[in-house]
This record gives sequence, C-alpha cells and structure tokens, in this order.
Amino acid sequence: MIMLYGSQRDYDAMAGRPAGDRPAMSPEQVAAMHGHMEAVHKEIAESGELVDARGLTAPVHARRVQLRQGAPVVTDGPYPETQEVLAGFTIVECDSFDRATQIAARFVNPDAEGEYVDVRPVAEGIEDLNG
Repeated sequence: MIMLYGSQRDYDAMAGRPAGDRPAMSPEQVAAMHGHMEAVHKEIAESGELVDARGLTAPVHARRVQLRQGAPVVTDGPYPETQEVLAGFTIVECDSFDRATQIAARFVNPDAEGEYVDVRPVAEGIEDLNG
C-alpha cells in the first residue's frame, strides 16, 4: 500500500483558500496535480499492477473514535493544521517491494521539498505481522 499524506491546509489550498504559509492553488495547479495522479494510476493499471486507489475527503470531515475509561469518545475534525493525515492510498500488486517503492516515488512531487509517501506491505495473515 502506498499511503499519501496531507493536512487540512493542503485541502484548503486545493480548494483555492490560502492557509497559513500555504498559498491557494490555482485551478490549473489542481488540474495538473490530478492529471499527474491519473497518469501514474493509468500507467500502473496498464501494467496490471494497480489493485485500487482512492483519495480521502478533507480532515474537516473526519471523526476520531477513542476509548477513554472504557467508553468511546468521538472527536470531530478538523485536526490541527500541522497534523498530517492520510489523504489517499494506492494498492499495487507487483513483483517486489523494490518495484512498489519505484512506483511510490512517482507520487512524490519533486517541487515539494520534504513531501513523502509511505510504502508498506499489506498483511495477508497473522504470520505477516511479525517483523
């Protein structure tokens, strides 16, 4: 699974609203970002490596459920602007972890210093949980 991260500030910028040090993105910039994502997904679909890919809604629409003193407590978004959240994911099935890492590198914006994605194998059973 290739996990992509963002923050409420990122979603605000994509919606054309500046957020802190993050300027608003123009419709052309948003279209270019979506175009890049579509191109990468199309490429890995054509190679037979794409299993699924989804984007997630903005953190403002999220809820966190935790147990406190044995009872569930629900907290609504938004999360603090600096807190990263899972923004989307892509699941690939390919020949090796190295190949999955190569695919993941295509999702990192070369113009965004410090941006990253995580790559982790999906556990098929309990035996996969042992490191």
